[in-house]
Amino acid sequence: MIAELSRVLESLNFSVEWVGLRAVQESIANRWVRDGLPQRNGTSLNQGVMVEVLVDGQFGYSAVNSLDPDRIRQAALQAHRQAVAARQWAIHPMTIAARPRVVGQYTSPFLKPFDALSPGEIGDVLIRLSKELRVSEQIVQTNAGVSTNETESWFVSSNGSEVYQRFLLLETHFGVTAQDGAIVQQRSNNGYLAHCYQGGWELFPSHDLWERAQQVGEQAVELLTAEECPTTTTTLMLAPDQMMLQIHESVGHPLELDRILGDERNYAGGSFIKATDFGDFSYGSALMNITFDPTVPGEFASYQFDDTGAPAQREYLIKEGVLVRGLGSLESQQRSGVLGVANARASSWNRPAIDRMANLNLEPGSASLDAMLAEVEHGVYMEANRSWSIDDQRYKFQFGCEYARLIENGKFTKTLRNPNYRGTTPQFWHSLSQVGDRSTWEIYGTPYCGKGEPNQAIRVGHGSPVCVFEQVEVFGGG
Repeated sequence: MIAELSRVLESLNFSVEWVGLRAVQESIANRWVRDGLPQRNGTSLNQGVMVEVLVDGQFGYSAVNSLDPDRIRQAALQAHRQAVAARQWAIHPMTIAARPRVVGQYTSPFLKPFDALSPGEIGDVLIRLSKELRVSEQIVQTNAGVSTNETESWFVSSNGSEVYQRFLLLETHFGVTAQDGAIVQQRSNNGYLAHCYQGGWELFPSHDLWERAQQVGEQAVELLTAEECPTTTTTLMLAPDQMMLQIHESVGHPLELDRILGDERNYAGGSFIKATDFGDFSYGSALMNITFDPTVPGEFASYQFDDTGAPAQREYLIKEGVLVRGLGSLESQQRSGVLGVANARASSWNRPAIDRMANLNLEPGSASLDAMLAEVEHGVYMEANRSWSIDDQRYKFQFGCEYARLIENGKFTKTLRNPNYRGTTPQFWHSLSQVGDRSTWEIYGTPYCGKGEPNQAIRVGHGSPVCVFEQVEVFGGG
């Protein structure tokens, strides 16, 4: 494919400063079961090419759902016309420095390819999983599913870039609904589609799948008779599966430079962070260390190059509580003058790359779970996101979780249902008082981070240890 795209490039006969072609082919399979009965069982193939040109400092785009050379050339002409027409409204004159020459390749680590299991074998696992989840007559619904996505991308440019990347993406989920009269509770495997990774069938079924299914079912039933989460201001301990959302919403989105520049205000909102904040703004306590790290093997949004060809590497965004770098592509860095990362990403061939999160992780500290617990006289521990709300500046938030435990005198005691907490972003992160060590650190992901007009749902990964926050408002309520 690299050779074919390169020949198309060589055949273009219009004048540009730069042109790039990004071809993408996605093969997706979905298998989902509800109450032991198949709900979805299908495959799809999606392919096309995005053409991007730079003319007099203005980028133009056009895409085509074909790999035919003549169709790609027609799209290139359309992108050229668009760039020329848009020059008079250019926000910032871009340079070819935003599209460096790169050569390389990347493949997701895997042991078992997706054709190692037949659709029937996958269905059998999901049906058994539904049965294992039904631990009681009070379980009124079970659901389980798995999706695979094998994506290949090829990127070539007029300044010599040649990049090939192959991603094997696995998404899994299971959960239950339990009911006792008017009381209804849901419990899932660390939240909806939280188990998203790069890899093959070696990741599913996992070694503890059946034990975990039993636990999820039992905890759903347990919640039916649990006490309501109290309304109080107390110490809050968050599991990694809830820290995933906390990092995503109150750190990831506020640090996207296109939001700070105003590009997203019409749709996804802006940010309370200003371009002048980078370098000295105190985002949280000294225990807060956030990295952009698309190099973690198996994390859902790992890659070697972003979708404009920029080489990806691990960078601190927040170090010892201080904001040092933004989530901004080379384009946004040129416009804002703020340091960024290689995060120009597109959801598919028919979307231009924009500033997106990838793997955004909270680095582990030095405390074991037992040591952290021992320091908590009274508090609430919460797992797995159930609901979320945050304002369009990513400042004030309210999150709800599936499952909670009361902490008394350094020990977990009662189970609590309908746990929620609220806060404001800087105040909350400044209340971070304990960060778990590597033994408490876990990785999760999501395929549905939405942003952009037209919308782009994209995959992201988040790793975090267990964390403790002081003087947080918690409350109950269904």
